Amino acid sequence: MDRIQHRFVEVRGLKLHVAEIGSGPNVVLFLHGFPEIWYSWRHQMLAVSQAGCRALAVDFRGYGLSDQPVEPEKTHFTDLVDDVISLLDTLGVSKVFLVGKDFGALPVFQLAIVCPERVQGIITLGIPFLLPGTGPASFPLTAFPKGFYILRWKEPVGRAEADFGRFDTKTVIRNIYILLSGSELQVASDDQEIMDLVEPDTPLPSWFSDEDLTTYASLYEKSGFRTALQVPYRTLDKDCGITDPKISVPAMLIIGEKDYVMKFPGIQDYIRGDRIKEFVPDLNIIFLPEGSHFSQEQFQTR
Repeated sequence: MDRIQHRFVEVRGLKLHVAEIGSGPNVVLFLHGFPEIWYSWRHQMLAVSQAGCRALAVDFRGYGLSDQPVEPEKTHFTDLVDDVISLLDTLGVSKVFLVGKDFGALPVFQLAIVCPERVQGIITLGIPFLLPGTGPASFPLTAFPKGFYILRWKEPVGRAEADFGRFDTKTVIRNIYILLSGSELQVASDDQEIMDLVEPDTPLPSWFSDEDLTTYASLYEKSGFRTALQVPYRTLDKDCGITDPKISVPAMLIIGEKDYVMKFPGIQDYIRGDRIKEFVPDLNIIFLPEGSHFSQEQFQTR
């Protein structure tokens, strides 16, 4: 990991942390999810650089080592899209291959729609084609059971913050990794909080080390969860302004058969049927039989 270089790039009034390795005309930009950070792409960055490409991974605004926006509660997915475009302009990258995981997939889809001339192709992990908002390419949040973690964390400022605040940052990250690496939906009862769904003696996933946990905890101790709760959770139903939701560039979806996302209501029919091809005609789907929601960390050498 020592070969990966780090710098800060001024983007729309904020300094964003960028990790980078490799060189060449072909550029791959990795966009993280939650509770991840640039670090979650470390293995893939090394592989991409060894293949002769330039690999970049950014901490989104308000995450990791990047600056917090002045008003995190006003941050929207469109801000992340505009940040990426500005970052590419500043770095002199005219065309890029985008890889997004979890909520990082949504800016990938948005970028491929609004700036197809700048996107060579896209890969998303764990999330099929979806857009923020309530349009035909969005996921109806009302379909989830009451107490589902996304709905809890989407609630206005207060409840999730109080839930997280009962524990140190390392314990919060530990609990979230354990919860989201499972194959079932994470649903709390009325008298439970999401953190209560994890027993204190539950082990970490086998592919997630104590060193990994310490690294993530140190980064979230720096950034906190203020922006992370805003984007993605509290902006999932905010319109992104896209009226023609179709991806024209080559696309790939990689998803684990044991990813809890596969338990989203209707998602199996959406992915395995023809409907997703209405939005992403040139789509290749790879199913990982033992894959969890964190396939890029679970299968580090693939």
